[in-house]
Amino acid sequence: MAAEGGNGTDSGSGRSCFVLGASGETGRVLLRELLARQLFARVTLIGRRWLSLGEETGAAVEQVVVDFERLSEHAAAFRGHDVGFCCLGTTRAKAGVDGFIRVDRDYVGQAAELARAGGCKHFLLQSSRGANQHSRFLYLRVKGEVENLVRAVGFDRCTILRPAVLLCKRQESRPMEWIVQQFLGVVAWVFPTAYSVPVEMVARTMVSSVLQPGKGKVEVLENEDIHKLGKAVPQQGT
Repeated sequence: MAAEGGNGTDSGSGRSCFVLGASGETGRVLLRELLARQLFARVTLIGRRWLSLGEETGAAVEQVVVDFERLSEHAAAFRGHDVGFCCLGTTRAKAGVDGFIRVDRDYVGQAAELARAGGCKHFLLQSSRGANQHSRFLYLRVKGEVENLVRAVGFDRCTILRPAVLLCKRQESRPMEWIVQQFLGVVAWVFPTAYSVPVEMVARTMVSSVLQPGKGKVEVLENEDIHKLGKAVPQQGT
């Protein structure tokens, strides 16, 4: 386990949060948003490897490296946070069927349980449009199953985001996904909220959800909602 302290501020009124999946496309943008807006006095990144953050650490940032196969041994990493953001995920092509299920369902479900036990009040989960535990498609079925697991944990407040295809510039090469993104990027000019959403919009929606009062104990935000809420939070520098 490793930790790195940031510069320490009084931002966020002493509140703290953790981010799962900060190395992913949405997670990286979310981290930038959180640090730029200084919503929390402490931001903890929980992941399987150390991230090089450079000059991005504008708030108190800690990194905790965990073994997700032995996550119960890392309960301390989830302790003392008010809000938890989960952008954790992989793909079937990258991890295989078993690996995909383990990361997107089992790891997330166990992390949610540890977060609740550690005092987390508000948990935000990045899921997927069409998530359904009864779907015949593996991806959507697993997303539906993990949504149910997170709901059952019993957070004071749970926000589930169901974005459509994410528009982003990926660090890793996914040729077919790149082609789809180029097509949807054009379609978005005509149907801006129907089939896709920029990762920046998803990240800003997570920020918006934290800033606004919840609408019930569990709130599900579909793709159109993400576009609407994401626009409600001004971009940095505007």
